[in-house]
Amino acid sequence: MTLHGVPHLINYNDPGEGQTALSVAACANDDDMIEFLLGLGAHPDVVDFKGRSAAMRAAEYGHVQCLEKLAEVGANMKLEDLEGKGILFYCISPTQRHAKCLEIAVTSGAEVNNKSKEGIPVFMLASETATENEETCQLLLQKGADANSKQEKTGRTSLMAASTSGSKKVVQMILEHNGDVNAIDMKHNHASHFAALNGHFDVLVCMSGYGAIFDQTNSEGNTPLHNSATGGHGNCCKFLGQRGANPKPKNNEGNTARTIAKDLNHKDALKECRKAEKTFGKIGKNNEPYAIALYDWVCERQPKLLETFNKYDPEETGKISKDDFIDTLTGMTIPIQDEEFRKIVSIHDKGGAIDFNEFFTGKKYVNKNYLMSAFEGKKKKKKGGKKGGKKGKFKLAMPICTQEDGERTAGGGPPGLYIEKYVHFTDTGRFDRDRPPAHPLQDDSAWYLQHPEKTYININDATKDGDFDSLKHAFQKGTPVDTRDKYFKTPLMVACSVGNIEMVKFLLENGAQINARDNFKWTPLHHGCHSGQLDVIQFLIEQGAEIDASTISGGTPLNRAIESTREGVVDYLLQNGIKVGTETKKGHSPMDAAISWADPRVIDIVQAKFDKLPPASDKKGKKGGGTAKPGKRPPSGPGGDSKENNAGSQMPVSARGLGEDMAPRQRKGSILRAASALAGGLDENEDITYFPLKAWVPQPCSAELIREKQIRRERFGWEVDFPDFEMPFQKNVSEKAKIYGGDDD
Repeated sequence: MTLHGVPHLINYNDPGEGQTALSVAACANDDDMIEFLLGLGAHPDVVDFKGRSAAMRAAEYGHVQCLEKLAEVGANMKLEDLEGKGILFYCISPTQRHAKCLEIAVTSGAEVNNKSKEGIPVFMLASETATENEETCQLLLQKGADANSKQEKTGRTSLMAASTSGSKKVVQMILEHNGDVNAIDMKHNHASHFAALNGHFDVLVCMSGYGAIFDQTNSEGNTPLHNSATGGHGNCCKFLGQRGANPKPKNNEGNTARTIAKDLNHKDALKECRKAEKTFGKIGKNNEPYAIALYDWVCERQPKLLETFNKYDPEETGKISKDDFIDTLTGMTIPIQDEEFRKIVSIHDKGGAIDFNEFFTGKKYVNKNYLMSAFEGKKKKKKGGKKGGKKGKFKLAMPICTQEDGERTAGGGPPGLYIEKYVHFTDTGRFDRDRPPAHPLQDDSAWYLQHPEKTYININDATKDGDFDSLKHAFQKGTPVDTRDKYFKTPLMVACSVGNIEMVKFLLENGAQINARDNFKWTPLHHGCHSGQLDVIQFLIEQGAEIDASTISGGTPLNRAIESTREGVVDYLLQNGIKVGTETKKGHSPMDAAISWADPRVIDIVQAKFDKLPPASDKKGKKGGGTAKPGKRPPSGPGGDSKENNAGSQMPVSARGLGEDMAPRQRKGSILRAASALAGGLDENEDITYFPLKAWVPQPCSAELIREKQIRRERFGWEVDFPDFEMPFQKNVSEKAKIYGGDDD
């Protein structure tokens, strides 16, 4: 059709959104299809009804390979959509794939200073989410993006956007590329207004090192100090007050920064605002404005200065000559006058040499309250000192054993713990749960309906939700039925903990280990006893569950059943021979647990069993008694160690598996075998199995769903339909907490 049919059919737009075949392939991340369409003459610059090219759609979804294919054939990277946005607008997203797409687009000629019709520059858009897009912002600046780009309508600059997001790295890069640190927007907001409001202390420090003037007032009469007090950021209030922000002016509502902090009950901010009001404008020793400005300037350029100083200090003494020190700083245009600089040099001059590490600390020319160390939290002293303090009982904290999710599966899928969620879809105009097809293959709606997007779910969440279809699909694909989660719990344990008997049967039929243990050595039976569902416990024991399994703390299923205060479960375990005399590592017996946790009915059942126990025998034995002879070691294999069995076991496996009169099997490539097959007319069977695109999966009808609800109410009570429903153990804990005045949470 494309070669001999309608001319340029390959570049036609669909009547809906105007997508071309190339755009659809780019959205689907089908680079092979893109290569095929380009080979048929598809043009890479055909746009849809919104002005978006195939390259824009590939960049929007982060499809790197597709964008590379389009870039190789010369796709125009300077195209703009109907909103004036170029391809770089579609690359602004915090993923490595989008960062790679941006690199491809910039290398292929995309405009780094592109502005939308609303006047928003692409670099400013990236700066709005600078904390997530630091590499993107760095690449745009390296490729020539304007560091002073701003939105024309509001006057908001890229520096203001980066200050709002709180990325010191991007703010520093903008200022290093000659960004205007004192620019203001239409409402007279300074970049420090946004940093102070959000409590970005590092950003304020960085701006101070590049000469920011913090005594700025916006159209509402607020200074950065007002904004910092509004957010309750004590450190920011302290820094701004020391670096020149006037704390005394009132805003349009008649409030000072201190008043705002007091009204909002921000104690730290209130304390610093009071200090700022007392000290503002008072110049004392080592708090001169020029000394503070130099200190902030040095803090922001310390890595560069240290690198330069180390070149003059090959012996690594930490000292350089006075002349080298002066040449280095004057060459970097320090923000103070020559006379002031000479004072700083004379303070640090020791016989013609200067200790540059001491200079970096600023202790000799800046008051300690103005140093960066003054903004660090003070370490609290331990009460009692080394002597005299009471020593409590030592308790060794036991770490909880957990495991990572694991690596991604083949094909880039999530770890094996996550399975593909089965979503049933069909043409509801033809079939539904109450009108199923006569045969599973009759449902052919998968051929003309759009398939749902592939999603994944934790295998234990699927078990808890009763999602049989997703589990069946996963097991058919080879997912182990005993896949463990972070806490080493298997789906069978989860099914037992929620009391889903049908799910328990389903998992055991698929080979789940009935005596598997989690990180606390709980078995499925322990979890089942906590759920308090008698039929689940009965089924597990009938299938061979270990009834006396012990946890890491020594608890048995009986302890868990007592904690759930279900007398039916406790009585059943006792009747099936569970040991009653076992104790936990804390020395608590099941009777102790019953007294602490259970109601009177459970206590009576456990007490009756305890009364029937024989008296404990003396473990040490009587004096003069002989020691019991050790019993014989049981045979390690079936049939004991009789001579007949030994004789039978000595027979080689190959001899046992081969009959006496059976002819030896011919090897696969034997000529005799091939001749025999031809002579006998043996034909190879051709596999004609048909695998449908999708077959109908039986769905429970409305009557069955209603019946399931009725069964759940019979098993768990009428409260199961409400969101505050709790399983027996949790319900018991909540009731105990209410009785003893504890917190329900």
